[in-house]
Amino acid sequence: MKIGCPTEIKPQEFRVGLTPNAAQEATAHGHDVIVQKGAGDGAGFTDADYEAAGASIIDTAEEIFATADMIVKVKEPQASERKMLREGQVLFTYLHLAPDPEQTRDLLASGCTAIAYETVTDRNGGLPLLAPMSEVAGRLAPQSGSWALQKANGGSGVLMGGVPGVRPANVAVIGGGVVGAAAARVAVGMGANVTVLDRSLPRLSYLDDVFLGTLTTQYSDKAAIEELLPRMDMIVGAVLIPGAAAPKLVTRDQLSMMKPGSVLVDVAIDQGGCFETSKATTHQDPIYEVDGIVHYCVANMPGAVARTSTQALGNATMPFMLALADKGWKKACADDPHLMNGLNVHAGQLTYRAVGEALGIDTVSPEKVVNG
Repeated sequence: MKIGCPTEIKPQEFRVGLTPNAAQEATAHGHDVIVQKGAGDGAGFTDADYEAAGASIIDTAEEIFATADMIVKVKEPQASERKMLREGQVLFTYLHLAPDPEQTRDLLASGCTAIAYETVTDRNGGLPLLAPMSEVAGRLAPQSGSWALQKANGGSGVLMGGVPGVRPANVAVIGGGVVGAAAARVAVGMGANVTVLDRSLPRLSYLDDVFLGTLTTQYSDKAAIEELLPRMDMIVGAVLIPGAAAPKLVTRDQLSMMKPGSVLVDVAIDQGGCFETSKATTHQDPIYEVDGIVHYCVANMPGAVARTSTQALGNATMPFMLALADKGWKKACADDPHLMNGLNVHAGQLTYRAVGEALGIDTVSPEKVVNG
């Protein structure tokens, strides 16, 4: 199989879909790997690194898309890239289709087979290809939020850890999963007063044990969130419904309950955001203000630490990428139901129910596509 890795073109996206290590593994399995010139520069990988791994360097994305059997990326294909996808080609990347009808329509029209990192599962019910980026985004969230809290950036001027005689920031993390736990770890480490909200009592019990009383856990419901809003300096939105649009947990009307200069950090923005007033931003222009509340809603937060993120993502995706290349997508999915859960689009058909429900599009089961 010919595996192609184009340069990411989403604004301020410095990650790359294949590491040199992954390229070396793929070539050792007998596959041809083609990488666009400069694709790894933002993550600190040179063209020479890829050539040493056995890959060929290609000048243009057009040639990558025209000749590769499988395209391996990081972010969802942009409009210009979607035009280059073709019937029978496999796309392996993050998609986040539920809040993105335009991308969904284009992928259906292309005839390609699109497998989304974010809906591949594991035997424990986890999301192994989303988890490493969730870890990164979760750890970045309090750092980014603390920057937004600075007065020069529109925030209230509260220091996360306070100082002797002055209280630290109050931080609420809504969602106690991978993102939420990572965000809580860093926020606690920065000295903030942290509350984690979740609807899973076993998860809250786990967090209470792990953090040894250094944070507060609270069951998440509308009343609990409204009780916390007036006291919080920062709220991190870390709620995920796999493959589906994120629920709106703080409405615009509720912003009036918050202190001016408080910060909302929406880590769920790729799935449409969990605050009603959220809209995707970039690293170049990361924040905006609504009703006196600062919003940080960067849609590719891990791209800010591209080296770490690329290595973490590559470690997770490599076994699945090799299975797809070695066996072909259909047999790889038939052999691994967890990989089959990543199938979102095939030959003009939508194959992920949560996306279909979010966008009002009929779906077929992935099992029917794979085994039919």
